[in-house]
Amino acid sequence: MTTQSLALSENMECPLCLGEGKLKRTEVLDRLGVKDFARVAQLSAEEAFRLLQQKHTHDRRDAWARFESELARRTAEIEQRHRDELQTLGGRLKEFESAARVADERKALDVQRVRTELETKLRSGESQREDLNRRVEDYFREITQLLREKFELASE
Repeated sequence: MTTQSLALSENMECPLCLGEGKLKRTEVLDRLGVKDFARVAQLSAEEAFRLLQQKHTHDRRDAWARFESELARRTAEIEQRHRDELQTLGGRLKEFESAARVADERKALDVQRVRTELETKLRSGESQREDLNRRVEDYFREITQLLREKFELASE
């Protein structure tokens, strides 16, 4: 029923008011002791529609609540997985940094060892050179002295 037809059916000719139409349909039916089945059906339909709308709204809210709850749960799971992965990667990063430090220290020790060995060889080489130079000088002096003695002996 439309709003216009409801308004027209509200006022009706009534045998009680001599057709002046001043009584409403519900008042006439109430005076006659008759139920307005159309009105009862309309109100029942309106109530049923209201209840259906209310149920639909409630169901929709429940669906959104379930969706948001599931979304929050899955988001929390993903965040936890990422935190775990980040922690694992942080641990591996620390291991790599530690290994790099150990490698750097080992390299520094190797460089120091090689430097020490080379310095020792250099000192040894310098010592041998000095010894050889001293020997050569001693031999030159001895040769020079022997030559002098030879010239002295030859001149005598």
